[in-house]
Amino acid sequence: MRHTNFIEALSTDDLDAIRAAPKTDVHSHAFLSTRLKNLEHWLGHSVTKPPRKMNGLEEMMEYVITVLAPLQKSREGFEFVSTSGINDAIQDGVVGLEMSFDIMMARFYPNGLAGVKAFVEGLVEKYRSQINLRPELGFPRTHAGDVKLMKLAHEAIELGVFQSIDLYSYEEACAPEAVKPLYTKARAAGMKLKAHVGEFGGAEEVRRTVEALDLDEVQHGIAAAESIGVMQWLSQNRIQLNVCPTSNVMLGGVEDLASHPIRILFDNGVPVTINTDDLMIFGQSVSEEYRNLYQAGVFSAQELDDIRRASVTSFATE
Repeated sequence: MRHTNFIEALSTDDLDAIRAAPKTDVHSHAFLSTRLKNLEHWLGHSVTKPPRKMNGLEEMMEYVITVLAPLQKSREGFEFVSTSGINDAIQDGVVGLEMSFDIMMARFYPNGLAGVKAFVEGLVEKYRSQINLRPELGFPRTHAGDVKLMKLAHEAIELGVFQSIDLYSYEEACAPEAVKPLYTKARAAGMKLKAHVGEFGGAEEVRRTVEALDLDEVQHGIAAAESIGVMQWLSQNRIQLNVCPTSNVMLGGVEDLASHPIRILFDNGVPVTINTDDLMIFGQSVSEEYRNLYQAGVFSAQELDDIRRASVTSFATE
């Protein structure tokens, strides 16, 4: 990868040069990690596009369940999208990728977790020279009460293939304490602890979840901008927020990009990164997210370069 003046690339709107600069994506869900056009090419037909504005996670999940999931509800579909997502990241200049693999993907393999492990380890090895892929174990809040799935998640930690863990889906589906034993086990295994919180809920819930699960990082967490006290606490404890700007706008958590609270978080010393979330739905690569924030006047080119460099440095030193 050639060395690029990222600041100049932003100011001249040179997207190819923006892509050439090293970046990280630490908030990416494997099941939705590639562009929709790639899924369409694989399927051989067009797919209904997602609405440009959705009423929260509920409408997004309705689209996923009714449109996307039936088209890739197989081992072949899961493996194609995951692999294509990694290739998309590489083409976008991502050098460090934490991709979340949902625990329910085990149902696609006759041998369950053994099949998942073989596939994920194969991805890491295949792309080792092009990208630092760090597989993440994903667990949905909606299944916190599912004894069998929770047992499977505990077993997944024991595989040694996952380097981090993430909790997602509707915040109200379960209290963070419901998955505390799983997170305690993940900590003992040396995994990074992450969870979705503060995408739509309040600032205090961000702090409560971080404390309850001993989180290292928060996925989204933008509601923290509502409280100076919570932002100061996050800053003091160096809790990183992995923000996905377009996702926040399209799901209605933020009115528009120009008013995105990532600016407030940054100004209050909260560590932030810029990520894709679900490329298949939101359609914006990490490079495009940087470009969008610059063009919306949220950050200067220098500030975005500072965020980019900090994310790459942080990833490399973990």
